[in-house]
Amino acid sequence: MTLMVPMVLAMVAAAGAASPPAGGSAEGLSFSHNDWQLVCDNTRTCRAVGYQAEDGESPIAVKLERKAGPGEPIKAALMIGLDEDAGAKQRGPAELRLTMRIDGKAIGQVTVNREQVVAELKEDQVAVLLKALHRNTQIEWATKDLSWRLSDSGAAAVLLKLDEFQGRVGTIGAAFKKGPQDETRVLPALRPPVVVAASVAKPKPGDDRFAKQHLAALRKSLLAAAKGDECEELAQGTAEGTRLVASRLSDTKLLISVLCWRAAYNEGIGFWVVDEPPPHRAVLVTTSGSEYHDGTISAAQKGRGIGDCWSTDGWTWDGDRFVHTESSSTGLCKGIGPGGGWGLPTIVTDVRAMGR
Repeated sequence: MTLMVPMVLAMVAAAGAASPPAGGSAEGLSFSHNDWQLVCDNTRTCRAVGYQAEDGESPIAVKLERKAGPGEPIKAALMIGLDEDAGAKQRGPAELRLTMRIDGKAIGQVTVNREQVVAELKEDQVAVLLKALHRNTQIEWATKDLSWRLSDSGAAAVLLKLDEFQGRVGTIGAAFKKGPQDETRVLPALRPPVVVAASVAKPKPGDDRFAKQHLAALRKSLLAAAKGDECEELAQGTAEGTRLVASRLSDTKLLISVLCWRAAYNEGIGFWVVDEPPPHRAVLVTTSGSEYHDGTISAAQKGRGIGDCWSTDGWTWDGDRFVHTESSSTGLCKGIGPGGGWGLPTIVTDVRAMGR
């Protein structure tokens, strides 16, 4: 890794993500460069994840996690991919003892369970790792016969972006660009927003016929609310696109859903909150949903067919609208294993039942 600080600063500026406000609420951030990715949520907690190089043989993911606020440490964890069949796993030891090496020098060991394939790094190992990521270096975890090598390409840009997002640039605690300032003025952590989940109303007689009886008016209202969002099936008026499903939310509002699109390994269901009285004014929630149950809309989409990277979202009914209460991904598509690697949220909330 040969990036100099001015060059990294230029790349971060080009990413176009502004620093979060000093108070109130923050927006999440997702930023990636080469083999590293940074994802920060609305509480200002950040998670930076590095992987193997594009041509690397053994999948690896190293997560650096830091909460916002003065004096918060960087915690690190290791995840490895095991290219073994079930028989080999059963024959092998339950745990692997991996030696951490920086440019060939041993920096202690970590123990990885074959089922969980995850290990926490010790504080001294984290410190050495952070220093190594500032330069062109070889970082690996290995047994006698196997090794997992972490790429440093992109780490500088990601660590600097982490410092910028949390207001640590130029401070003694910065992950990348340290300076003489203490951390008393770094941005504070924010509490997750509280969302009160409302109960949905019981179905009324005729709810199961509502969508069919008002199909033409509903279709017009749904398409008007979708704006630039994609709902090909509904727009084209195909048989699939006209199978609207109505679910009762309140005395005067219903949730209308319909399949909007299909792709190679994903599909998206559109969800709208609709006024029961004509002209059935509609408010779009999403056209990439997966399912609805008892006041909660969820979405889960693969990043690619083998399912090694996913994105998930959730919306909660608060009695008036669906609030976006969860958004997360599992990181870059790097073959770390089925279901992806670390959970990397951009939106976190405190969802509470009404009356709590």
